[in-house]
Amino acid sequence: MSKEINTIGVLTSGGDAPGMNAAIRAVVREAIAKGKRVKGIQRGYAGLLQEEIADMEAKDVSDIIQRGGTILQTARCLEFTTAEGQQKGAEICRKHGIDGIIVIGGDGSFKGAQKLAALGINTIGLPGTIDLDIACTEYTIGFDTAVNTAMEAIDKVRDTSTSHERCSIIEVMGRGAGYIALWCGIANGAEDILLPENYDYDEQKLVNHIIENRKRGKKHHIIVNAEGIGHSASMAKRIEAATGVETRATILGHMQRGGSPTCKDRVYASTMGAMAVDLLCEGKSNRVVGYRHGNFVDFDIDEALSMEKSISPYQFEISRNLSL
Repeated sequence: MSKEINTIGVLTSGGDAPGMNAAIRAVVREAIAKGKRVKGIQRGYAGLLQEEIADMEAKDVSDIIQRGGTILQTARCLEFTTAEGQQKGAEICRKHGIDGIIVIGGDGSFKGAQKLAALGINTIGLPGTIDLDIACTEYTIGFDTAVNTAMEAIDKVRDTSTSHERCSIIEVMGRGAGYIALWCGIANGAEDILLPENYDYDEQKLVNHIIENRKRGKKHHIIVNAEGIGHSASMAKRIEAATGVETRATILGHMQRGGSPTCKDRVYASTMGAMAVDLLCEGKSNRVVGYRHGNFVDFDIDEALSMEKSISPYQFEISRNLSL
């Protein structure tokens, strides 16, 4: 018989993402509504091991749903990748009376959650990453805000690129995944999109495309480059030398992580946070909340981590056709 959950811990781990605060707020208030206590853990697994743990009340999450970042802060923690660190984390949870813990983060964070679950701490993961690279879910907390931030920035760069008749290489975030680049490439009408999943590193194709477009009368050329490919500045120099077209690189960087979350990120993150509490109250553990086919669902963490995700070949094909 599953143990009753009386106290729920919540932490954010890995990179911050807009909407994490909405999820934290939902966890705290859903838990209190169900008669549970909540403890906030600062700085992710690092804070857990340092016992940076405090009680949270409903008022502690007032006026945070519109804020970017995470009020619990976040950090990387190498110690928690070790068996000793994981055992210490489980013992600290028990010391503070934490029966269940909600981890908001990406794949790396879920591996830590998986270990805590194996050590007897009921654990639920929420997909918090702007990269959209968690295979079990079609939505991750922060992606919608990040991709809209990048889209608006690229629109502004395009204005200057057109005025000066330049080629612009705009690098967006995403680590080894190309979802932000693909979405921005389509939304911004980019002439070329470079994705880690299928880029062949043949720059001559880019050079030829730029020259062909100039002959057809195009005044600018936008290349959206994914972080997983990178090297935008050196690429710009090579392309300018090969084409004679002034080429500039713009790296959008961490601005994509910040800012007030969109309505979608607030609503979806709130729903996922509440659902995580409900799952713990049902006695479930080692689960990840996701969104698939229009429904909020949950998966076994082991199953979720074994899944693979790929870029839609159809979306990439139409991105090329629409850029003509």
